[in-house]
Amino acid sequence: MNAIYTVRHLSKKFPNSSGEGSEALVDINLEIYEGECLVITGANGSGKTLLVRILTGLMDASSGDALYRGTPVSKCLPLIRRSVGIVFQDADSQIVGETVEEDIRFGPENLKLPKDEIENRVRDVLKTLDLEGKKETPPRHLSGGEKRRLAAAGVLAMGCDTVIMDEPFANLDWPGVEQVLTIILNLRANKKTVVILTHELEKVLAFADRLLILAGGKVRDQGSPGEVLDRLDPAWGVRDPRRSYLKVEDCAWL
Repeated sequence: MNAIYTVRHLSKKFPNSSGEGSEALVDINLEIYEGECLVITGANGSGKTLLVRILTGLMDASSGDALYRGTPVSKCLPLIRRSVGIVFQDADSQIVGETVEEDIRFGPENLKLPKDEIENRVRDVLKTLDLEGKKETPPRHLSGGEKRRLAAAGVLAMGCDTVIMDEPFANLDWPGVEQVLTIILNLRANKKTVVILTHELEKVLAFADRLLILAGGKVRDQGSPGEVLDRLDPAWGVRDPRRSYLKVEDCAWL
């Protein structure tokens, strides 16, 4: 498999009163491969969102290397903005249109795509994510799950081949979780690379190719979900979802 991201010895420090700095990420090493579904888990404050912000160029690392398709992230930000989309935990923060259709158009229009191409993309995404009946609806009237679908629709309309979902199940009821899981399955069926940041493993782990655990800003383990869970250390603050399910393949709310 081809690596989309390669991270080597990446660390991030924030200033503190001692002047030495507080390390939020420590010596991170990982790859994200084309077409895979990677689940990154860890307790709140483990560094999941911070890591993704660095990978997408929203924040700089203090040391180490983060490469996107072999090029430092800092040197290929326009390509990353076109190719890597983030669905944030707070979907409202990335919804800008007055209607569903207008919001989906925003990204492709900013890319200055031809009008016909924009029309085709909007039409296809509305159909793919089952939003055709909502295209004239103001986003504020959507449910939480529908807002996550809209955020994902905007990412797909831009042509992103990698989709990162940050705590996609937060504050959703069962129908909302099912809507998000349907998006993930759709992305996988269309050969997209999917990265999911979540501590709610019981909802999605059945769809993961790999599981990576962050704790205290460090990568504690990564590999196939079952093998990583077999090596789980309680000190990492991650609950083994197999306590409630028979096996990894049962960990899905769909």
